[in-house]
Order: sequence, then structure tokens, then C-alpha cells
Amino acid sequence: MTQSLHPAAQKGFSLGAELYQQVRPSYPQEIAVWLQDRLQIDESSTVVDLGAGTGKFLPYLIQTQAKVIAVEPVTEMLQQLQQAYPTVDCQQAFSSELPFADASIDAILCAQSFHWFANIETLSEMHRILKPSGHLGLIWNQRDTNVDWVKALADEIAPLEGDTPRYHSEQWKQVFEGQSLFKLDGLTTFQQAHQGTVEQVVSKRLLSTSFIAAMPSAEQQQLKAKFEQIVFDFTGLTAQDQISFPYTTFAYHFQKISN
Repeated sequence: MTQSLHPAAQKGFSLGAELYQQVRPSYPQEIAVWLQDRLQIDESSTVVDLGAGTGKFLPYLIQTQAKVIAVEPVTEMLQQLQQAYPTVDCQQAFSSELPFADASIDAILCAQSFHWFANIETLSEMHRILKPSGHLGLIWNQRDTNVDWVKALADEIAPLEGDTPRYHSEQWKQVFEGQSLFKLDGLTTFQQAHQGTVEQVVSKRLLSTSFIAAMPSAEQQQLKAKFEQIVFDFTGLTAQDQISFPYTTFAYHFQKISN
């Protein structure tokens, strides 16, 4: 495995894998219908969940009754996935070196992950393993910054990002410019809310962000207090109060261009 991970992913996801599994939101239930209707996934399909992390997206793929293979490079994330989904076929591999035969896969899904490996090597490898006119789905949950307290939290976090790859920077889109491997077939958006205590779905959720999870513990605890203070200032809710954290889910559908 020659491909290297961004340091924020390597350290943050290694140290924060258990927290990631506990506090990250799931996906809207309509995404399972999207997988079947748009990506044409059914019980006859073989599907790769690439950058599968702790397996947060697996329930939606499993609902399609397809043969699902989870691929993840970070050992600690893969261990969380295997604990949660012991019957799912797992492979530890990088996106640029996928352990599958040419034209053997019906669809590839990248949920909350593609921005980490948005490079032409990965696109070429995806193109290689997909069947003719195979499908690629890129999915992200994004905090809804139209809500005042969510925007305030985003503004607090932004200076900490550094050069960490992020969905909202849109730099990942550049890999699709001037290439003849995939064509965009559509973007679907969904709304959902993550319900729980302020501590669980806001402050601890934000601590699971890669570049924050890589920080020293003392700095993380200072940020946790700051996040909870921001929520209190806007809503009057304290750490153990229930809150609804709004998200927009972006689902991009690409199709392989057969040469």
C-alpha cells in the first residue's frame, strides 16, 4: 500500500474511531430508495463501500440485498466496522490499489469519504473495477448552516481546518474536470435531523472531526466547552438537554464512461 493518508485522517481517525462510530449521524432513510432507483442496486449487484470508515453507511447498502464489500485503509476504523457488522466482507486497502478484478463491480459508494482521495489515480482505479456503465455514488452529510447556531459553530471550526480536505471546499470536484472516465448523472439532496443531547450530537460529534480528533486532549476539552457555550448562547440549551441538529445530505450519481 503505497498511497498515504492525509495526517489528519491517519491520526484523527485512528485515535477517534470509537467516538466516530458513537456520535456521527446516520443517513436519511430515503437514501436506500435512491440507491435502488438511481444506482440500480439490487440483490444481483456487487457493491463496494469505499472509505467505509466504521460502517455508518452499510445499513442502507444492506437493505438493497446486494453483495456488499467494505473497503477501509485505517485499521482502527475497520475494527469498529467489523465489530458492528461481523458478517460483512471487509478489505483493508487504499483507493488507488483496489483488490478487485477488472469490470467486476456494479457500483461504488463513497459516503463521507471521497474528499480524502479525490485524485485521478483513484478515479482510474474505480473505472477499472466497475462494469461497463457501472455506477459511482458520492454522499455527504453537511451541517445546515442556515441555522444560526450551526453557522456559529462552523465559524468557530473553520480556522482549525488548515489544509484538511473537506467537502465544502469543493476542491474534490476538480478531479472530474477534463477527464473521460465518469459523467455526472445527477445530484439529489435530502434533509434530516440528528436527535440527541447537546453533548452527544453537537459537541462530541464535532470532536470526531478529523483535525479536531488529532488534537491533544486538553485542547479538545476546551473546544467542547466552547461548542456547548455557543449552543447555550443561541438556544438556552445545556449539555444534557435534547436538541435536533439539522443536516443536508448531498448524493451525487456518476456513471462510468465506457471507452
